[in-house]
Amino acid sequence: MLRIGITGGIGSGKSMACRLFRVLGIPVYDADSRAKWVMANDLVLRAELQAAFGAETFDDAGQLNRTYLAQVAFQNPEQLARLNALVHPRVGHDFEQWAQAQQAAGFPYILKEAALLYESGSYKQLDKIITVFAPQAVRQARVLRRDPHRTADDILAIIGKQMSEEEKLSRADYVLRNDDEHLLIPQVLELDRQFRQG
Repeated sequence: MLRIGITGGIGSGKSMACRLFRVLGIPVYDADSRAKWVMANDLVLRAELQAAFGAETFDDAGQLNRTYLAQVAFQNPEQLARLNALVHPRVGHDFEQWAQAQQAAGFPYILKEAALLYESGSYKQLDKIITVFAPQAVRQARVLRRDPHRTADDILAIIGKQMSEEEKLSRADYVLRNDDEHLLIPQVLELDRQFRQG
């Protein structure tokens, strides 16, 4: 069973492409939302997070205190690297278990959606990589429409923390162009056809 990563910068249309693959019956592992679940539910990681960032990492009800963790980690590159070093391996373990279950169910291939596919090192678990590409101006306009709480500066700060589009394109095995000039559905259908053929 092929394991295929799908990545792209904020606003590129990764989630839209993944919805299309899901319609075609392909399981998609959403690494970003799954990481939140793992942080809250993986007992090994919970203990590591509390040891690294203090008891305040979880509130009195045992829920992950995202606000506290964001204040501690996202303003400090060293603390963010420490957080990622704890979280990414446990998410990788979670993905491995999920992938084995999908293989047992007989799916021809699976997708792992992750904005930080390369930065986290999780691309090493995958056979092929798809990059969803859109020019930065298009991506910024999409995010401003989608997320009215964000400013243009917020979006530029997020883009600045992600690998450059040029680097993602150079590493990609496949590129889905979601630039408002190319239709996304025919591109996804063609990749699905190729992946099913093995």
